[in-house]
Amino acid sequence: MKKFKKVVTLSLALAMGLSLVACGGGSDATTTEAPADDAEATTEAPADDAETTEAPADDAEATEAPAAEQPDIANDGKKLNIACWNEEFKTRLEDHYPGYEKVDATHGKIGDIDVEFKITPNEGNAYQEYLDANLPDNANKSEEEKIDIFLVEADYALKYVDEDVTLPVTDLGISMDELSNQYGYTKDVMTASDGSLKGVSWQGCPGVLIYNREIAKDVWGTDDPAEIGAKLDSWDKYYAAAAEVQAKGYYMQSTVNDSYRVYSNNASKLWVENDTVQIDDNIMDWVDKSKAMVDAKQTTTADLWSDDWNKGMYPDGKVFCYFGPAWLINFSMHADDPESVAAKGGYAACTGPMGFYWGGTWIAAANGTDNPALIADIIRKMTTDETIMSDIVKKDSDFVNNKPAMEAAATNDEYAFKVLGGQNPLGMFAAGADKIVLHQSAYDQGCNEEFQKAMKNYFDGNASKEEALSQFYKAVKEKYPELNVPE
Repeated sequence: MKKFKKVVTLSLALAMGLSLVACGGGSDATTTEAPADDAEATTEAPADDAETTEAPADDAEATEAPAAEQPDIANDGKKLNIACWNEEFKTRLEDHYPGYEKVDATHGKIGDIDVEFKITPNEGNAYQEYLDANLPDNANKSEEEKIDIFLVEADYALKYVDEDVTLPVTDLGISMDELSNQYGYTKDVMTASDGSLKGVSWQGCPGVLIYNREIAKDVWGTDDPAEIGAKLDSWDKYYAAAAEVQAKGYYMQSTVNDSYRVYSNNASKLWVENDTVQIDDNIMDWVDKSKAMVDAKQTTTADLWSDDWNKGMYPDGKVFCYFGPAWLINFSMHADDPESVAAKGGYAACTGPMGFYWGGTWIAAANGTDNPALIADIIRKMTTDETIMSDIVKKDSDFVNNKPAMEAAATNDEYAFKVLGGQNPLGMFAAGADKIVLHQSAYDQGCNEEFQKAMKNYFDGNASKEEALSQFYKAVKEKYPELNVPE
């Protein structure tokens, strides 16, 4: 990674409106690392944070728009604390934010500002508990202790969006016009009830069906994405195909939970309405279809991220498909292990039965931060700079939150995914991102997790469907005592 001079040089560059180039490479994997592409980004960077005015549409000579005042991070605090649950964003900054210097596993420097990543894993709701304990009194904490940036996922974003613990991006000097090229749903996730935007993401997470090419050829004599996609473009076709796949000695999917997000993201009801828990018919359809698949030995009941789930990503696992966004393809399928299907370029992608999205990470500024200028610059660079974002796609095979960048990359073979045997899935992702409609409550993470846990008992034959539903309601009530559940 290139090193830039510290605060004097960086502040001067910002003040003059100079554009600094992205540097570094690698993945944001917490489980596995995707292979890096050596190709350099070829698109020209926009003029950083500058706002522009449109030239007159007549014969008059266009005049250059004046640059907006650039942030002066020299006036910020000397410590930037970033709260997160894994290393994804840390790796993004290390590899792509101009001038970032890595110090060790959890520390870095930007100019003369020390950066520390305060990582609290998600397990057992620990990360949210950390935020809940620290954000309310954040403004009164010392520079060493206070949170400046915190990251959130869609499943619990609303919990912090409508609270004053999070600053609107306009308070950082970021206008909505600067975010006009981002996918709409990524802004909807972080929009408060008063209309203010409380966070921004560098990525989009529309999903596709990812299938094993060798199994496709064994079952149907072809691995062509167009032909396989036609066989799997409805749930009726999908379950018919599952019987064919099972007859050949394979699992259709590694676990029932692989298809859960496809169903839950297409629900019409929120998990919680008027403080009352409810279950959408689409999610109950997942229960019935999943139980039938388990009984037919077309899938298992393994937990996501478990060893049994991961086994399906190797040839001996005999799993035909997974559902997921770009981050799953490149950061969770063991592409760094030469024995895996992904490392051999053994997967391909198609749209699948239904469009969906899964996950995503949003950057939020904590109320009380003393680093507003630096946070604004990080958001601008990492979520609006087309050159940096294109570089993320090339080097990390992520799907980024920039429509022009994705539309250009979708037709460029330089952006093909090695994991997919040279297939470029970005067109599918882009089409999916434009169609995402949010059905979001502040309780989504807990409800999704507890529902899948309860239904496992039913799938495994350890409880009836009614007993499993009762277990779900009991678990949700324990986690969220303020909610009402059916008797």
